[in-house]
Amino acid sequence: MKKLFGTDGVRGVANVYPMTTEMAMQIGRAAAYLFKNGNRRHRIVIGKDTRLSGYMLENALVAGICSMGVDVLVVGPLPTPGIANITSSMRADAGVVISASHNAFQDNGIKFFSRDGFKLPDNMELKIEDLIFSQKIDSLRPIATEVGKAYRIDDAVGRYVVFLKNTFPKELDLSGMKIVLDCANGAAYKVAPAVLEELGAEVIPYGNKPNGTNINAGCGSLHPEVISEAVKEHRADLGIALDGDADRVIFVDEFGNEVDGDHIMAICATDMIRQKKLRKNTLVATVMSNMGLDIAVKKAGGKVIKTAVGDRYVVEEMIKGGYNLGGEQSGHMIFLDHNTTGDGMLSALQVLAIMRRSGKTLSELAEVMIPLPQVLVNVRVAEKKDIMTIPEVAALIHGVEEKLKDEGRILIRYSGTEPLLRIMLEGQDKYQITGWAKDIAELVEKKIGGK
Repeated sequence: MKKLFGTDGVRGVANVYPMTTEMAMQIGRAAAYLFKNGNRRHRIVIGKDTRLSGYMLENALVAGICSMGVDVLVVGPLPTPGIANITSSMRADAGVVISASHNAFQDNGIKFFSRDGFKLPDNMELKIEDLIFSQKIDSLRPIATEVGKAYRIDDAVGRYVVFLKNTFPKELDLSGMKIVLDCANGAAYKVAPAVLEELGAEVIPYGNKPNGTNINAGCGSLHPEVISEAVKEHRADLGIALDGDADRVIFVDEFGNEVDGDHIMAICATDMIRQKKLRKNTLVATVMSNMGLDIAVKKAGGKVIKTAVGDRYVVEEMIKGGYNLGGEQSGHMIFLDHNTTGDGMLSALQVLAIMRRSGKTLSELAEVMIPLPQVLVNVRVAEKKDIMTIPEVAALIHGVEEKLKDEGRILIRYSGTEPLLRIMLEGQDKYQITGWAKDIAELVEKKIGGK
């Protein structure tokens, strides 16, 4: 069982264990040791979002990596998918992202990409933990010319902007389009406006003035109401909202209505099926995706495969099965023909290309999927106990499943980063499933609830 890594790297309150400078340095040392291969000079890319704590963690990681005789390429604030891309394009041995994604500014995290730009599998994260807690490498101290160096890559933003523009069809542009763009005061505050403007769009920016403490604060993909109001106020064609590290995206249409990850996957999958570009006519989603997505893709001649929650599990299934499109309802979309991880701006460009080619508005495209009513309730717990071992809870869940039959579903899982139990129900009657979800939540809170 992992001690540090969760579903998406190491994460927590900055300057509180495990997100301390001491642990960051140990993580850097262990990663440097793990990724060294042969007698040549080795290089690891480090990027971050705009959190205040990024400075101290960045310096600790640099110190740890250099102390093991590995060089560091520091790129500064850059979207998570941009760091994956830079790692791969510069032939570095690994990439490190300092970010807590959509979390508040006081949190931070550390996650890794391998040299090919993919997130590390569980066994590699376990090896890093073993090197730290076993103290196997404490005595390894390169000296003299064997100590690593740190270099700043000044053109990282420009490299990533060019990469993103090259994923957009060369015969198309965005001239005449008015787009509201919310960068969440995060890592994409420079990249995202530049890409859209260079493709010809009129951009109305929000959340593009980070100060170290305002990342995700009342803005970005967690608060689509911001761009919803802005789209209506400016009479824009659509709104695009990124999260703090820009690996996910949420849209609003020209009327200000939210268009989530499931709708975007439905739009992109059905378009790729029509163009015969969706490999094996298969989309990879997670168990959280709405059943309406399955229905839409099936109607277009494709199918949906479901994985556990987490974009890394989506990517693993895509690689294993040879698929090229996957994603999550939360707005992570992976286009493996272009990048190795979820990429908010890349996803936005694919949707904009479909709008341009088809001549349809986003609201018209979103009609491809009709979602089933869905309710999600979170319960804070004192312990992550298997709830099916609690007789009263198990009986209530089985009873709800019997009533739902084939016209809905229930999904219960623990958060990978917080002491929360997530209870999700889908069905034809929203009032009915809301009542059932509340009944289960109240019983769980009574049995294992935490403050």
